[in-house]
Amino acid sequence: MIRMHDLRKDFTVRVKAGRLFREKRTVPAVDGVSLTIEPGEMVGYIGPNGAGKSTTLKMLTGVLAPTSGEVSVFGLTPVPQRTRLALRIGVVFGQRSQLWWDLPLRESFTILTAIHQLDPARGDARTAELVEQLEMGETLDTPVRQLSLGQRMRAEIAAALLHQPALLILDEPTIGLDVLSKARLREFLIHERATHGTTLLLTTHDMGDIERLCDRVLVVDHGRLVYDGTLPGLAGTVGAQRMLVVDLTTPADDLVDVPHTTHVASEAEGLRQRLAFDAEETTAAEVLQAVTALVEVRDLSIEEPDIEDVVRRIYQTQR
Repeated sequence: MIRMHDLRKDFTVRVKAGRLFREKRTVPAVDGVSLTIEPGEMVGYIGPNGAGKSTTLKMLTGVLAPTSGEVSVFGLTPVPQRTRLALRIGVVFGQRSQLWWDLPLRESFTILTAIHQLDPARGDARTAELVEQLEMGETLDTPVRQLSLGQRMRAEIAAALLHQPALLILDEPTIGLDVLSKARLREFLIHERATHGTTLLLTTHDMGDIERLCDRVLVVDHGRLVYDGTLPGLAGTVGAQRMLVVDLTTPADDLVDVPHTTHVASEAEGLRQRLAFDAEETTAAEVLQAVTALVEVRDLSIEEPDIEDVVRRIYQTQR
């Protein structure tokens, strides 16, 4: 669905060169990124501010032309074939709106139905489906400018999906939203994928979005792709480990002989013990089986690596 090969975008900036002069300097925003995204994937594209995320999305959608390299979406080259591409993708940029500010929300959907050249009956049916799933019934007759941030973001995503695109690109869709609004959006996006097979490419600084929505993560820093894989694999790149916490029925010595684990701590005279393990080497079930062969377990829990800390450590290694 998406293919990039050695994709690059340079910008020319002016910097001070002495008190009176400025010189031009070329700055790479995207620096040789190569990747593919298959239909139906939910992919998180993350990185610090200025890493090149939004620039990449703008090249994917035809807003910006690459300096060099290749990019195709559905086999189309975005810049010269931008109009054809727009019929097959939906895009939401967190700080940009495709809704008509002074019109009731219902009118925006009517206008977008005409823009996408949808049959009116199909447009009405799709609008009704999205209104129900995103709980927008009470806001349809409200001017967009009067909607809350959470209500407007739900409406933006509905507008992007009105023509039922195969690919949805979201740039910081949950920024500024409260916990309930984020949860509603996440649940809807999962449902949309399950129902229509929609592919999702998401940029966000909210690691909760990545953990709940994405089965693949791309990490970019200084315009370069520094990681492409799963969330557990992401933790493994910086040595982060999962933690098995076991509560025992009776006190026991430190469990230092459990294969593929590291004993981290004991509490309450050995009644609670913490064992770290690498998800690439073993599973929680295998660790638990080895523990129960040694002691009697009353209760247990699994602590996952803190994803924000993992990403922060990856950024630091790239400096």
